Amino acid sequence: MNKLTTEKRSQIVGCLVEGMSIRATVRITGAAKNTVTKLVVELGTSCKEYQDKVFRNLECKRIQCDEIWSFCYAKEKNVPQDLKGLFGFGDIWTWTAICADTKLIPCWLVANRSAAAAKIFIEDLASRLKNRVQLTTDGHKAYLQAVEDAFGGDIDYAMLVKIYGNENDTSDKAARKYSPVECTGTKTVRISGHPDEKSISTSFAERSNLTIRMSMRRFTRLTNGFSKKVENHEAAVALFLMYYNFGRIHQTLRVTPAMEAGITDHVWTLEEIINLIA
Repeated sequence: MNKLTTEKRSQIVGCLVEGMSIRATVRITGAAKNTVTKLVVELGTSCKEYQDKVFRNLECKRIQCDEIWSFCYAKEKNVPQDLKGLFGFGDIWTWTAICADTKLIPCWLVANRSAAAAKIFIEDLASRLKNRVQLTTDGHKAYLQAVEDAFGGDIDYAMLVKIYGNENDTSDKAARKYSPVECTGTKTVRISGHPDEKSISTSFAERSNLTIRMSMRRFTRLTNGFSKKVENHEAAVALFLMYYNFGRIHQTLRVTPAMEAGITDHVWTLEEIINLIA
């Protein structure tokens, strides 16, 4: 790692956070594959630690949460029998929370989709907030107990439940192979407090999911760019979200989410992000 110049590291990171695979990054930068992987792990770890430290006492008012699917090592159906049930082999979910006003993503969790994961994720979110917030999640039932345990009654919480078409319809299997079942409507469910009906939405969370899929090759469907090790997956997520929060100007805000949230006063360069490595 010491042989890489800051300029070369910046070039590598710039490729990765703009959606290139590790192999494509190797071809463009000339760096070795193992060198790129080691940089992702080392820098991703530092980015996670930095964001964990600075994302505290946040003055968010509206939070939206969602989970984005990916897989590691192999798709769930192809995981060898001796590895089935082990975390890091098969389905992987990245839980994210986004502030609807600043577009900051203050916390995330790479885990399964269990109630235990929901508890860890929501408790982490609660520890970062300064004031009472309005929270919207999808209809995943694991959120119910997790939010109750983390916030008690000190939250305005609602679920936005999507209503889907007939999943058993076999009339067009080929078309549905690569597309989700059509969403035919939604319904809002007030869980606690007094959430504002106009602010019950997961649109920003779903849009950030699209940003993640477009900007990290590991999340792109129908490719071989998926993560082979869960540790590398976690590091790549932390690295990208550092760039998203601090180094990428949001199109509607015209500043970065971290600037809008008052955490920093300037757009971070890739060099600044790289300098987080201890």
